[in-house]
Amino acid sequence: MQTTDLAAIEASRLGYIPDQQPLHHLPRLPRIPSRYLRPGFLRQRLAQPIDWAVEPLFAQEFVHTFAAYPDARQAAVCVPLIEREHGLSVLLTRRAGHLVHHAGQICFPGGRVEHTDQSAIHTALRETHEEVGIAPHFIQALSEEPIFITSSRFAMRPVVALVRPDFQIHTDPAEVAEVFEVPLTVLMDPTRHQLHRLQKPEQPVRYYFSMRWQHYFIWGATALVIRNLYHHLAALVQHVEATKP
Repeated sequence: MQTTDLAAIEASRLGYIPDQQPLHHLPRLPRIPSRYLRPGFLRQRLAQPIDWAVEPLFAQEFVHTFAAYPDARQAAVCVPLIEREHGLSVLLTRRAGHLVHHAGQICFPGGRVEHTDQSAIHTALRETHEEVGIAPHFIQALSEEPIFITSSRFAMRPVVALVRPDFQIHTDPAEVAEVFEVPLTVLMDPTRHQLHRLQKPEQPVRYYFSMRWQHYFIWGATALVIRNLYHHLAALVQHVEATKP
């Protein structure tokens, strides 16, 4: 399916074109130096608790436990950081165009928590295996990020994980139309983050983040998870820099 076809599908279902909404000002934030975006640093530091704040504009839409929002449908997604020779890259999927929810949009592999799942990490790894074929033994979970309450009333727990590169992709065509990777350095560059302002008649103003990579437009919950990961890693870097001897 062509990009223009996907845009037409989104516009008809949403009532607006996401990548054509006006931009809202964002404060300038520092880039994360590439030396901190390496497996060793993330493996060591993400496992250690540290005080950090979620994206301020959406602070009310994040919780720390599923119990804080018991009426929401529980879900988990994997944020897979692939260990490549040139550096870490983030694996993303484009959802199949026939799906009822978020057709054609860019997402992380993930889905609903099943009653047999032992944890959000178990859900994220199981769904990753089912959607794109990466078996759990290739994946090392590093952190569970704050839970985002989506507009569709899902309580979504992102799980950041390192992935060994010797896997093979086997997508589920019922859910996934395409798999691609974006350099982590690109997504952790806040100058590439955009904030859109959406005003629909007789409705409150809405905001959403986006990032562009090649011909891909990453937006909504996926972009917000990326933005939040930036805040987490930026806090880690600041802590390391502040405690250097």
